[in-house]
Amino acid sequence: MKTKLYILFVLVSSFAFSQELPPIVKYAPNHYGAGNQNWMISQDQNQYVFFANNEGLLEYNGASWQLYPSSNETIIRSVKVIDGKVFTGSYMEFGFWKRNTDGRLQYNSLSQKLKNTILDDEQFWNILNYEHWVLFQSLNRIYIYDLQTKAFKVIKPNSGILRSFRTKNSIYFQTVTGDLFEIEGGKSKLISNSTILKNNRVVNIFASDDGLLIQTQTDGFYKLVGLKWTKFITEADAELSNSSVYSSQLLSDGSYAIGTVSNGIFVLSNQGKIKYHISQNQGLSNNTALSLFEDAEKNLWVGLDNGINCINMQSPIRSYVDDTGALGTVYCSKLFNGKLYVGTNQGLFYRNYNSQDRFTFIKGTKGQVWSLFEYDKTLFCGHDTGTFIIENSSAKPIFSKSGTWKFETVPGNKALLLQGNYYGISVLQKVNNQWVFRNKIKGFDYSSKYFEITKDNEIYVSHEYKGVFRLVCDVKLDNIKVIKTYVNPKKGKNACLVKFNNVIYYAYKLGVFKLNNKTKLFEKDTLLSSVFENDEYTSGKMIVDNTNKIWLFSKNYISYFSSSKLSNQLKKNSIPIPVSLTNSMLGYENIAQISNSDYLFGTTDGYYIMNINELAFNDYWISLSSVTANKLNEEPRYITLTTEGSFNYNENNVTFSYTVPEYNKYINAEYQYLLEGFQNEWSDWSAKPSVNFKNLPSHDYVFKVRARFANTTLEKVVVYNFRIQKPWYGTNQALFLYFILLLLLARVIHKKYKSYYQKQKDKLIEENNLLLEIKELESEHQLMRVRNEQLSQDVDVKNRELAASTMSLNSKNELLEFIKEDLKKTNSDENRSIKSVISTINKNITGKDSWSVFKEAFENTDKDFFKKVKQLHPSLTSNDLRLCAYLRLNLTSKEIAPMLNISVRSVEIKRYRLRKKMGLVHEQGLAEYILAV
Repeated sequence: MKTKLYILFVLVSSFAFSQELPPIVKYAPNHYGAGNQNWMISQDQNQYVFFANNEGLLEYNGASWQLYPSSNETIIRSVKVIDGKVFTGSYMEFGFWKRNTDGRLQYNSLSQKLKNTILDDEQFWNILNYEHWVLFQSLNRIYIYDLQTKAFKVIKPNSGILRSFRTKNSIYFQTVTGDLFEIEGGKSKLISNSTILKNNRVVNIFASDDGLLIQTQTDGFYKLVGLKWTKFITEADAELSNSSVYSSQLLSDGSYAIGTVSNGIFVLSNQGKIKYHISQNQGLSNNTALSLFEDAEKNLWVGLDNGINCINMQSPIRSYVDDTGALGTVYCSKLFNGKLYVGTNQGLFYRNYNSQDRFTFIKGTKGQVWSLFEYDKTLFCGHDTGTFIIENSSAKPIFSKSGTWKFETVPGNKALLLQGNYYGISVLQKVNNQWVFRNKIKGFDYSSKYFEITKDNEIYVSHEYKGVFRLVCDVKLDNIKVIKTYVNPKKGKNACLVKFNNVIYYAYKLGVFKLNNKTKLFEKDTLLSSVFENDEYTSGKMIVDNTNKIWLFSKNYISYFSSSKLSNQLKKNSIPIPVSLTNSMLGYENIAQISNSDYLFGTTDGYYIMNINELAFNDYWISLSSVTANKLNEEPRYITLTTEGSFNYNENNVTFSYTVPEYNKYINAEYQYLLEGFQNEWSDWSAKPSVNFKNLPSHDYVFKVRARFANTTLEKVVVYNFRIQKPWYGTNQALFLYFILLLLLARVIHKKYKSYYQKQKDKLIEENNLLLEIKELESEHQLMRVRNEQLSQDVDVKNRELAASTMSLNSKNELLEFIKEDLKKTNSDENRSIKSVISTINKNITGKDSWSVFKEAFENTDKDFFKKVKQLHPSLTSNDLRLCAYLRLNLTSKEIAPMLNISVRSVEIKRYRLRKKMGLVHEQGLAEYILAV
């Protein structure tokens, strides 16, 4: 059994390897700016797409992404657009988002009304709508919201809910016990409790003509008709059983899209046939498809475990992507005898056309293949090692002296072929019904990647680094007789030379030039050159197909010219597919016509096939998604889109964002805008979906924007009127005020002028008076200073006199005291004269202590002296302070001695002791120190 499964896996892998798939547009998390996982997808009436993302509600309008975080900053698990409102469910929260007039969404909670009803840790994984009800499904309950009455019902099954489903006319859910219920009349009704359900988790339920088609996670599909269960067998059953189905979607064409956990996406027909298997190896960003959704244009959106993909199911383009590198870069291709041959840098491969076969390598062709050429029912291969003839699955070498670029027929000789080689041009000849190498044409040894031959045996060669040559050959094509190098046109990067309608054309960056057969000179072709004049040049490669169309390539377009049915004029057709999307090798673009309308384009990672007759698209429209205005270096403010805009004069940086909501991989919308009042002409076409105008002056403006898609200009033109208001100082009221102020100013100036000379005269008089006053003040100040100095000197003199008087008084008192004491020693009891003298002495002795009188007088003269000295030298005694006072009066030791009633020697000793107590250094004088205190 395991061997059979392995063989089946190999077969399916072979099929997957060889598929030509619809284009896939990839959006990585760093591109859309949100979380990796996307749990559910929906779309509104404007074709905007919404994703339930790990970081919040993610919106994409085809041009820009916008993330709206959930109200409680949790993962949004479900999203559903109903009647213009975007309903979402998250952790213990559900509600809806409604668009404001400024184009942004605003959230409105519904679960707040059921705050006490919602279970703890409840998450809402699915949202369904049926008529005027919205159902929010968690893993425990289903909450039914009536859009008309705004009332709620709650369905509470006995066990947990795995998932809920909606068909056209019914709502179902499966419980953890495996039972399947239908909701009828707001209540749950058991539909089946089959063992099939108990053993399988249901992923989706689809209505069929006679019952239900039920898809399981690992056991494929089952049909339920009444109570009867039957297996619906598909080609993908074995693969799905090993992949674990997580999501699925019924497509509009009746197909089923199935998303798996580990093996990408399967698309099955309604008969169970595999239409596509798209996995990471075939271009999907991730193999885990969490959600699927088909939009209005029938694109299949895939919410992946790591990103978002959009598959253009209805695209006229099918691509073959070789992510393994086994095939390599495709340089040429050819449909020959029912087989599709593809030449790459790895060699030559083939497979049966319109089959699911793998590409098979043709032995012996390992290496670079440059060209495939069909002639005389023979397929020639130009290779890096030479020339091969391809017969079914084998390659026969017929030339190996040099690499071969391309082949051309010889006019008038069907048995000859020319081949351009790395070293010149050589001739192949058909001999005995076999093609063989005949000779190298002598006289020209340059690489001949592009060449053409005329009926006059003139060969024109384009060399990328040397320019264009004209070679005149002999009749037998053995030798070159004349070589002419063209000065004009010049050589050019990725230049090319080709024959179209029997005229030789040369293309390089300055345009397309055609050969004048009469003058043998190249002249510019204005029609073909318009390809490079209207778009940036990338390559001069030109290709002529089987139906006589000539193809050219530029940066943003693939263009082809075909003959008109009613004239000889060429008709230009442009396909707006940029180089950045096609992955083509510049200078090596290649096209192979598979049928009248199908063309194969080689790319660096495979190829894509385009049906040019089906390049028709739905009617698209352009819309204005947002208008913002901001002051310099401030955050923008969103403006309402429904009314005429009015911005303050300093909000003159205005940004317009617009979009065409389309999601095609290869063809993008282009925009053109006009700001009336600021511009006179429409801008150039650009793929940028926004424009910013900075520092707009105050004015009335009309902004217009239009779009084109697939080279067709859309009918609708978006118009937005707005005004940049004048600053307050530029309004009419301000101008009137300026006029009044000007009149007042003129009157004031007139009065000022009249009184000018009088003021000048008064000013001079005032200045002179002021100078006199200043001089008087200076004189008074000088006199006052002299008086103050005199008074200071007088005070000093009086202080010294006071000191001297005090000292004299002290000496007198001491003398009288001394005499009184001597008289007392005499016997004076009987001597009246002695008593009279003592009485007289007592009357003349001063009542107060002389030192106290001196101290009081000194402190009145020199306040705070004793206090300062005592603070500086706390150890000083009263005798020390007395000595300091005498020194403060600048008295000498000789003058101090009688005041202290001691000798001069004793005064010197006291001065010495005072110096020590004060801690004076030897160089510092005691008297100077005390005078400085």
